[in-house]
Amino acid sequence: MKHLKRFILWSTISILFFWTSLGVAGEIIIGYSGPISGFAAEYGQDIFNGIDMAVKEINEEGGITVAGKKYTFKLEKLDDRADPTQATNNARRFQAAGAIAVFNGVFTTTVPIMKINEEKGKEFLMMAYTSTPKVEALGNKLTIISTPTFSVYVEVFTDWALKKGWKTCAMVVTFGGYGDEWSQAFRESWEKKGGVITMSKPANYYMETDFSAPLTAAIATKPDCMLIGGPSATTALVIEQARQMGFKGGFIMIDQAKQDIIAKLLGSTKIMGDLIGTGGVLSLPASPYAERPFDSRYTKAYKRMTTWECVLNYTAVHSLARAITAAGTATDAYKIRAAFPKAYPMLADKFPSEFMGITAGGRVKIYGTVQTITKGVSDPSFLSCWWPKSQAEFDVILKMSKVNEKVNKILVPVPY
Repeated sequence: MKHLKRFILWSTISILFFWTSLGVAGEIIIGYSGPISGFAAEYGQDIFNGIDMAVKEINEEGGITVAGKKYTFKLEKLDDRADPTQATNNARRFQAAGAIAVFNGVFTTTVPIMKINEEKGKEFLMMAYTSTPKVEALGNKLTIISTPTFSVYVEVFTDWALKKGWKTCAMVVTFGGYGDEWSQAFRESWEKKGGVITMSKPANYYMETDFSAPLTAAIATKPDCMLIGGPSATTALVIEQARQMGFKGGFIMIDQAKQDIIAKLLGSTKIMGDLIGTGGVLSLPASPYAERPFDSRYTKAYKRMTTWECVLNYTAVHSLARAITAAGTATDAYKIRAAFPKAYPMLADKFPSEFMGITAGGRVKIYGTVQTITKGVSDPSFLSCWWPKSQAEFDVILKMSKVNEKVNKILVPVPY
């Protein structure tokens, strides 16, 4: 009888444990490696905040259900100061912890991470935030790229600048693979359209605050405009120092540099003069984006202005959650990657940016945002839709989109 009671007791405990365990959420680990300190810290922190906000919202809503089991996300972050070796080491740590995805927002650190994320038995998704077209050409089968290609901006920016009568341009762009690729693409487009490059001198926007040497060399060539840019904080310094050195021409900014952040750092858009670059989230005309529900939640939670870095990475986490659910697995990176098309579209009635699909190379179909400044005053921004190959395809996108009619009419198809 004593043994029978003990058997019944342990059987009951086992049954209770079994049924209780079915209701306990599993944990999906995702990692973030980025510049959380150093000159690119503002950029890196905005990316992390967007990821963090999405993770918290998903978890607060009970997580996601995968093949009948509940899961919540666990976010780990490590500082890499935009250093490729440190980024790889960080990714190794996430990999060892079993992370299914690693987020990173600097091309020169994303590439080395992509060299390890397909290792057999240690696979993880590379959630890249980089506009360089080259990242797709690397052929990594587990990469998702959550920002538009800068090819969009090269074409739009060069057309606008040449129409203003600017013929000569000096390039003082951030160093490294991303900056080099931007400069090369810009040179090819500019010269093909009849423009002249007077000089090119890369600068370390990640480590320097004094840009007098490259700016002196650029200004000496008497250009009509300059192609500049890197992280927003140091790009603001480049603009300020160029004006202090007497440069009165225009600026063309690569897409990493954001006008809204730079204007805030400089106190206004006044010294920015005539300029073209990517538009800020809140610069868009009346639309679901401008209704600001995300902005109010974000600024309240993080006490920072809303940027594309936080918006696009926030939406990327939600797309990852959707893909994991659709794949029916929280551990098979290849099945999750294959399920990403099922995550889209993600429309503006629910998300702060529309994700309309994904290319074969892994780039999410996201509108590019363009804004100009004329004589120190910001002009209205507009969206550029880069992926449709015909008017009919473009019309389908407009019909699907939740961006209101006013904005739909200024979505502009551009070559990819």
